[in-house]
Amino acid sequence: MTARAVHPIEAESYRILRARLDTTVLPPYTRAVTERVIHASADFDYATDLVAEEAALAQGAAALAAGAAVVADVEMVAAGITRRDTLCAIKDPRAPGLAAELGITRSAAALRIAAEQAGPGAVYVVGCAPTALFELIAIAAEARPALVIGLPVGFVGAAESKAALRESGLPAVSNVSGKGGSAVAAAALNALIYEDLVKVGNLR
Repeated sequence: MTARAVHPIEAESYRILRARLDTTVLPPYTRAVTERVIHASADFDYATDLVAEEAALAQGAAALAAGAAVVADVEMVAAGITRRDTLCAIKDPRAPGLAAELGITRSAAALRIAAEQAGPGAVYVVGCAPTALFELIAIAAEARPALVIGLPVGFVGAAESKAALRESGLPAVSNVSGKGGSAVAAAALNALIYEDLVKVGNLR
């Protein structure tokens, strides 16, 4: 995990969050992810909307600590992931051709390209494109993700893609509603690499 200096504004944000919501009943990784997502969105609905298993989050954190590749569906997600390099193939010149060849979206094609570059055992962060999440589920046998952070946003396919992720049995964190987005997906990943967020209490 990554040690870092915590800005006083962030510490105050967490103080306010914890004054309004009791997260002490949650296990460490689940609490870290839940709080970080709420901190990034100012949306307390995520306290009940997120779906995560502590064992899956621990597995993802261990993979990250061991140097697992991180794959992002779009550049906005990649930009929000701090202190870790990411693979994002949305601008790869091969993506449009592959999308046309396979009859899929550019985001799905980019996810496929990035998965090939990452190899098995990567951590995937999908915050924008439901089609990318559907594509990851389709190639999961080859990709063998260590963890999937599936939080795409939208009215078309977002909730459905996240339901499919949960049904797939892949180690994952998702949410039930159409809410999500690049900021919250990146926040969930950051929660797993920041040591102070898992060792709860350090931001009090």
